Amino acid sequence: MSNQLSNLEAQLEALRHEGENAIAAADNLERLEELRVSYLGKKGQLSVLLGGMGKLPAEERPKIGAIANTVKEALQTGIEKQRHNLEAAKIQAQLESETIDVTMPGEYRPQGNIHPLNGIIDRTLDIFVGLGYTVAAGPEMESDYYNFEALNTPPDHPARDMQDTFYLSDGNLLRTHTSSVQIRYMEQEEPPIRVVAPGRVYRRDTVDATHSAVFHQIELLAVDEGLTFTDLKGTIKVFLNEMFGDLPIRFRASYFPFTEPSAEVDLQWNGRWLEVMGCGMVDPNVLKTVGYDPEVYTGFAAGFGVERFAMVLHQIDDIRRLYNSDLRFLRQFH
Repeated sequence: MSNQLSNLEAQLEALRHEGENAIAAADNLERLEELRVSYLGKKGQLSVLLGGMGKLPAEERPKIGAIANTVKEALQTGIEKQRHNLEAAKIQAQLESETIDVTMPGEYRPQGNIHPLNGIIDRTLDIFVGLGYTVAAGPEMESDYYNFEALNTPPDHPARDMQDTFYLSDGNLLRTHTSSVQIRYMEQEEPPIRVVAPGRVYRRDTVDATHSAVFHQIELLAVDEGLTFTDLKGTIKVFLNEMFGDLPIRFRASYFPFTEPSAEVDLQWNGRWLEVMGCGMVDPNVLKTVGYDPEVYTGFAAGFGVERFAMVLHQIDDIRRLYNSDLRFLRQFH
């Protein structure tokens, strides 16, 4: 055996020993990959040593080749084993960090309740959607046309005094009712239509126990061939019975510029009559404004204040309680 062969054998054995120790000490997958490239890569230490085989006699080369294969297999086996160990340790650490101790006391987070106003709105929409109505919405900042003129209320009409309006510097205004949504909807849709429009409205009003400058309305509109006041009364009775129960209801003649005839609706609640909503048959002029033929179509509309319903149903004595965000008050509603 030549000295060159002995030296090469010793270097391969030393490389194996050094590599196995380094691989076993690798503490992460990135370090393990660096060692693989360092020992087994194309330009790694094993390849460099095998480069000296060309200087050996032909009869000695097979022996060095066999030793080199043994070293290579040992290092590859060590690398795979350490990779498996590191991956398993990584998964275990992740599981331990994400484990929930179900015996630990939890943090108390009080469950919120539906606000009484939202509760009335949701309940109303459920009723009317069940009757085949579509929910519609519109802008709170409106033009005079949609808020008044298209609803049969020209500039000199005395009915404008009924609604003290917030006018804006650009000539627009804050809507005083959600009837403007009905006009916008009719402009886009052809009869028959059945629509319910909830929303916030604004009026210059003295704020006291029963009045607010900002409040909520829900209005409904139906237009079709052959609709009559009887259809209106039947719809309102179904709605009020669902909302308040089977209580006496009466209709009183009233006036609104966009309905004719018009009526106020009273409900007998705890032995006394309460005014709860207004209604009427859509004025033919309103139908003409949106392009409907009043000789073919008739319609009815109704509307009410959400705050009024909430105060009656929940026995609330002051409308301001609905806006003060007092948790002592709000926690009473489930």
